[in-house]
Amino acid sequence: MTNKERYKKLCLEDKTIPLFSRSWWLDAVCGDNWDVVLVEKGGQIVASLPYYLEKRKNMTYIMMPKLTQTLGVWMKYPPKQKYVKKLSFEREVMKKLIKQLPKFDYFKQNFHHSITNWLPFYWEEFEQTTRYTYRIEDLSDLDAVFKYFKDSMRRDIKKANELVRVEETEDIELFYSINKLTFERQNINIPYNLDYLKRLDSACKEKNSRKILIAKDNDGRIHSALYLVWDENSAYYIMSGSDPELRSSNAMSLLIWEAIQFSASVSNSFDFEGSMIEPIERFFASMGAAQVPFHQITKKNSKVLKMKESLQSVLKK
Repeated sequence: MTNKERYKKLCLEDKTIPLFSRSWWLDAVCGDNWDVVLVEKGGQIVASLPYYLEKRKNMTYIMMPKLTQTLGVWMKYPPKQKYVKKLSFEREVMKKLIKQLPKFDYFKQNFHHSITNWLPFYWEEFEQTTRYTYRIEDLSDLDAVFKYFKDSMRRDIKKANELVRVEETEDIELFYSINKLTFERQNINIPYNLDYLKRLDSACKEKNSRKILIAKDNDGRIHSALYLVWDENSAYYIMSGSDPELRSSNAMSLLIWEAIQFSASVSNSFDFEGSMIEPIERFFASMGAAQVPFHQITKKNSKVLKMKESLQSVLKK
């Protein structure tokens, strides 16, 4: 049995593996271009590191797949471990995972926010950048969640509720057309095509792990659309879009609140899939989301890439 086959079996059995690291998600976003390294003890898998491979100009890149927030290390800790034993366990399994990685020219992965220790990667000359997501950790009391919203956000949601109605749709092509509008408004090419999105949507639908919401007015105009995915541990707001001519309705704020309310019925927390862009950060914070750091881990092995980086550094001076 290959590592991938063993890992697929593990994903069926262990629900602590985050959504974006589960084998069915990786099949959808990577096709066949992914694999996994494992650490076993006593015949059981205790750690994993799935990875997505890209070939570019005779170079091998381990990268983040599109629409995938995090990958990185997953560990199954022994029960009732003391802290010093936990650190020792992390050192041991991370070193073994790193040693098994295939040869690469460039590595970049976002680790799940639950992974706080990246020292074993530092010792192997990987580098780290702190990034942030925004999360509502407890959805058990929605009244309390709403109270944490800024007053202006609550007013925006009330206003939107008078202008549009929220509907669910199965039409992924319709969603994509609205999703594209946000990129076009910023003169940015959308980073995935419709076929890619259809493949992911089909997998999510099969797993009953997605919902598409739209906000529509009485004239049938769609103001905004939102794409939500989830597992047992967290729901994720991964895509959205708005008609630039109708943004003043604040329909997106209403859609996110509807998504949060729904998420409480299927999961424990809500992840806004944080952004480092200042206006987006302010928007998420206004909905009561807490800032949560996670590690972006990188490494350049290619001399060519190292030279390019050094040259760019010199040119910036």
